[in-house]
Amino acid sequence: MIVRIMGEGQVRLDDSRLTELNKLDEELTAELEGGDEGGFRRTLTALLDAVRALGEPLPADSLEPSDLILPSPEATLDEVREMLAEDGLLPG
Repeated sequence: MIVRIMGEGQVRLDDSRLTELNKLDEELTAELEGGDEGGFRRTLTALLDAVRALGEPLPADSLEPSDLILPSPEATLDEVREMLAEDGLLPG
């Protein structure tokens, strides 16, 4: 799966890693719903760090179709709310 982090680039991530990331996605969703800015910021950072650590960065000149788009580290609560699907940022 190809994951794009807005403003940074793309990472190739094995589909099996989504299970590990879903816990962070669930936490992020709860913090968004509760308006917890501090928790949201910590969990978004942890989610993006995990994607970077578990995935393999694609070359900057590579433009693969993205299967998943994640917000930039600077995204606001409102910006991420607009990106949410029914089950969070990640499928599953």
